[in-house]
Amino acid sequence: MAGVSWPKAVLFDLDGTLIDSAPDIHESLNQTLASYGEPPFTLEAVTRMIGGGVPKLIERAYAALGKQIDRASRDKVAERFLAIYEPRATELTTLTAGASEATRAFSDAGVPIGVVTNKPEAATREILAHFGLLDLLDAVVGGDAGPEKKPAPGLLLLACERLGLGVGDVVFVGDSENDVEAALAAGIAVVAVRGGYTAIMPEELGADALVDRVDAVPAVLETLRARTKVG
Repeated sequence: MAGVSWPKAVLFDLDGTLIDSAPDIHESLNQTLASYGEPPFTLEAVTRMIGGGVPKLIERAYAALGKQIDRASRDKVAERFLAIYEPRATELTTLTAGASEATRAFSDAGVPIGVVTNKPEAATREILAHFGLLDLLDAVVGGDAGPEKKPAPGLLLLACERLGLGVGDVVFVGDSENDVEAALAAGIAVVAVRGGYTAIMPEELGADALVDRVDAVPAVLETLRARTKVG
């Protein structure tokens, strides 16, 4: 990997890509719902709701309960969820297979890396620090950075701007349709990791490449370089 000219940076999604946060999100959502007198969901059900940020999570939960929720109420429930979730965000959460190895491989090779997530930046930084990854990163862009959340391209474009790179210089690694759609909209090459937080078959996401584990990304980039004759 040393000495390659492309990509000049690798960006990663967080939930479902670098970390398996579903268990903590599941527990926090159920505690939140219980405080409003609502019944709990299974881990599997909550995992399918993840993606798009906390307001979207709350919308999907209430839809699954067969209830409508207006925007003001949704935002109030989202605030309560974050108050429960953020203090315990690493209680049950683990790194995904190969996440540490992949990020360290790129960092050791001198390839800048970043995280682009719909999760708020402060919580993102705390989680990354907990797992010893924060110091490896050259950019962290959270869902509260200003641009519209993924699947809109704005957060990825902001990350490129902060790194001083063009969209053609960067690869994004994610696990869901939100990640792939955001990358495609931004004009950024995208690698999808199987087994993430999506109900869509990985082969149907439309990514440039698929991997079973995050630490397979460096090898698949060799294939993308050969295909595009870059690097």
